[in-house]
Amino acid sequence: MKFRYLLAALAFAATFSTTAQAAEPVLVSSPDGAVQVAVTLAAGGVPTYAVRYGKTEVLRTSRLGLQLAAADLTRNLQLQQAGKVEAVADDYALATDKRSQCRYRANRRAIRFAPVKGLTLSVVFQVSNDGVAFQYLVEGKTTENQRVTAEKTTFYLPAGAKGWLHPHAVVGTGWAKTQPSYEEYYQMGIAAGTSSTLGQGWSFPALFEAAGHWVLLTEAGMGRSYCGAHLGHEAPDAEYSIALAQDRERTTPAAPVLPAGRLPWRTPWRVIVVGNSLAPIVESTLTTDLSAPAYVSKIPVGKPGKASWSWVLKGDPATVYDVQKQFIDYAAAMRWSYCLVDALWDKQIGYDKTAELARYAQSKNVGLLVWYNSNGSWNEAPQTPTNILLDPASRRQEFARIKKMGIQGVKIDFFGGDGQSFMNYYQDLLTDAAQVGLLVNFHGTTIPRGWNRTYPNLMTMEAVRGFEFLTFDQANTDQEPTHCAVLPFTRNAVGPMDFTPVAFSEITGKQRRTSNAFELALAVVFQSGIQHYAEVPEGMEKQPAYVVEFLRSLPGQWADVKFIAGYPGQHAVLARQTADGKWLVAGINGTGAPKTVQLDLAQLGATAGGTLITDGATPRSFATREVSGASVSVTLAPQGGFVLQLK
Repeated sequence: MKFRYLLAALAFAATFSTTAQAAEPVLVSSPDGAVQVAVTLAAGGVPTYAVRYGKTEVLRTSRLGLQLAAADLTRNLQLQQAGKVEAVADDYALATDKRSQCRYRANRRAIRFAPVKGLTLSVVFQVSNDGVAFQYLVEGKTTENQRVTAEKTTFYLPAGAKGWLHPHAVVGTGWAKTQPSYEEYYQMGIAAGTSSTLGQGWSFPALFEAAGHWVLLTEAGMGRSYCGAHLGHEAPDAEYSIALAQDRERTTPAAPVLPAGRLPWRTPWRVIVVGNSLAPIVESTLTTDLSAPAYVSKIPVGKPGKASWSWVLKGDPATVYDVQKQFIDYAAAMRWSYCLVDALWDKQIGYDKTAELARYAQSKNVGLLVWYNSNGSWNEAPQTPTNILLDPASRRQEFARIKKMGIQGVKIDFFGGDGQSFMNYYQDLLTDAAQVGLLVNFHGTTIPRGWNRTYPNLMTMEAVRGFEFLTFDQANTDQEPTHCAVLPFTRNAVGPMDFTPVAFSEITGKQRRTSNAFELALAVVFQSGIQHYAEVPEGMEKQPAYVVEFLRSLPGQWADVKFIAGYPGQHAVLARQTADGKWLVAGINGTGAPKTVQLDLAQLGATAGGTLITDGATPRSFATREVSGASVSVTLAPQGGFVLQLK
């Protein structure tokens, strides 16, 4: 039945092929028919598109087009050809994201406009059941480098839409000039069209509640010929524009910021995840669906897993031999795969003793990871090792050296922005690391754009105001509950996120607002290819045996994810599936009032109940009990949480 429906839909859409005129919308719909895109030429030859979900318009008529140095491809265009609709099918495995086996089905249609000054613009749409993606294709006979000076894409939200938006930072601001690093707090439930708080626009991903539906905007499929983008500072009447990288977001003074390259030239995908609930936002894999297939290294790299990590609760003084040996033992006792040795290891431990630690870790079946400063001249962060990775020859020599020492992966920190040269630098690091078999974790970084599919050695990326900020001041600690409750619907929805969760210990000089059960739930609610835990050995020893065993037994990667309940910034309940088919359900309450949720376990194929861990009599204690049946009611304490292991 579905196949016959698809054939009928394709035949309907194909009637708008090469004979389409400017006055007629060019249509393309999702395989199930729920998502529809209409492309038209507005007055003045301005290309536009609009998006509907069922009968609801979730994006009003919005603009398309690129401004090149050599030609204006944003107006006075004429439709040359609307290609036939083609079915797209892609099945692939993914180790480091929300689903291990991904299945992408979409309808694809390319719309070509008449050449302008020898350059032809096409807009390629792919519409799936969970959203819309489009990219620009520029073609021509010239062999000269082409430059994009502006992108005229807009996203015009319906009247009354609300946004959960991340302020984009001004380049070169913040501690040691390390911004933008995507580490701000989300503005929650604000009126669409509100000017950005830092004057530089809003970062991707951007979440909106629009006309009773949910819309998530981001980008994917980032190659080497474009820069990262975000939403502009001003959005009159809730029409958001694309803002390209800021002028100083470059690796060297002469490196490119704005897109430049030779034809034919494809831009990254503009991605619009859409649904009538939050389930598509949480469950969609569009970011990786639209990215290039895996680059296969000739040398094997490690697998996703869990890691011990001393720095977040113990700081720089703990990066010494004896403490790191303790954390290797801790990882081994917890059956975790890795131990991360953070900044200053080269000075406070040294290369020879770090090699000794790596050998000791191997004897315990633990892989050692080490930290690097990414910088050339773009930041002033003093942490070492520094000024090693930017130069290709130096980088390759260093990677080969540490791999020979027995190091399994690198954490690279303090990047300088989203310019085209940085997009290349990220991919150079991933490629060279893969050549010697090193895993990669990016910190102080841009957002995931599907690179964890293209480069399987990319385990995770920060791009979030993570746990480390809780140690800096009480204001951050106060905001942890609501901040964590927005992340499953925003940042973590587009790729692995190294928040470094789970701390039962108190933070020196701070008062933690979340309960221990809240912290435990983050181990399931948050997804990361390598999950670095904040908790330290002495804190773990104080926890009930069933809590310790729960953290021991968590898998290093997940088979699937399901949205159960929640609302951005208030609460989030998710289910994740293990490789053997079992489900774990976890929830957090970001508010100061109790919250009761009814868990329909039948939708997970689980009716035999399981083991529930919740808050105990105090926020620093746990309680556990067995539950049965296909429906379970759980009351989350204020700033509390739960985990449920299903049978």
